[in-house]
Amino acid sequence: MTLTVLTAAPAAEAAPALVPAADREIVFTVDGTTTYGTLHVPAHRPGQRLRAALLLSGSGPTDRDGNQPTYTPNTLSLVSDALDRDRVATLRFDKYGSGRTGLGAYRDQPEELDYPAFVRQAAAAYALLRDQPETDPRGLLVVGHSEGAMTGLLLGGTVHPRPAGLALLQPQAIRLLDLVALQLKDQIAEATRLGHLTPEQQRTIDAAIDAAVIALRAQRPVDTTDLPPAVAQLFQAFQGPNAKFVNSDDAIYPPNTAAALRPGTKVLLTCGTNDPQVPCATTDALTTALRHAHTGGPGRIPLPGVNHLLHDANHPDTLTPAVRDALRRFTSAVAHRG
Repeated sequence: MTLTVLTAAPAAEAAPALVPAADREIVFTVDGTTTYGTLHVPAHRPGQRLRAALLLSGSGPTDRDGNQPTYTPNTLSLVSDALDRDRVATLRFDKYGSGRTGLGAYRDQPEELDYPAFVRQAAAAYALLRDQPETDPRGLLVVGHSEGAMTGLLLGGTVHPRPAGLALLQPQAIRLLDLVALQLKDQIAEATRLGHLTPEQQRTIDAAIDAAVIALRAQRPVDTTDLPPAVAQLFQAFQGPNAKFVNSDDAIYPPNTAAALRPGTKVLLTCGTNDPQVPCATTDALTTALRHAHTGGPGRIPLPGVNHLLHDANHPDTLTPAVRDALRRFTSAVAHRG
């Protein structure tokens, strides 16, 4: 009789449990200002290093979530949620003038706050993100919205290590005052179309807007005689406590910054067809400059029906599917970078 001895196969080792997704409050100091932010780390394996994106908000007192006191679109928190699905960690922070950070060191002299201070603040946040234990330094990304996209462009050519990818969402892609003039003239044209202004009044106001931009750039007083009251107030504010910021922001022509990017950097640029603040045509020169800089795709992606806050008529409170798809294409391109 043959005796058969049965032995149990060794049990397969159980896979280690995932570290659950979590948010961490982040605090860092730059130029004497304590800055507050949120680091979001997706669920991951213990010890795993993740791609990580610095999120940069748009203009004005826009906080880490993409909100202002007067409206709460949650733009950056929604972007963070979308990137979480692709296992990308994110760091977003309250920039100067917003959220818990406030004006910081500029509290008693807000007129001294200029655009380079915001760039230095963003660079400090990038370095902090780079040094997090969950971050893969070879997979650092910068995702900026509106003015934050221009800041992201500047970081892309100066920080170390260079980011593997830049996502420029509805970016400020021309000089600030040129963009303001374009927006104002569009509003005046619409008022004329509705019969609130005559064509002659439109021409007079357009000429006054051009003259105001020239005066600001020459640091001369703006003649507001032919400007509607709301437009006059805007240009007066540009000459007041905001003058240093406006002048230093307007000095940047975003297409000129593209040449400093590392060749092969993966770049996403979006523009919404329902975005009067950043019309797609304003991104033409930047798109060309990125191509000349030999950056990689996915490149420019027009978003049909999407507004400046990354919503459309069917998704007024969430990122439109077109935006989520564009972000997915971006993270996929970074994952397969050469």
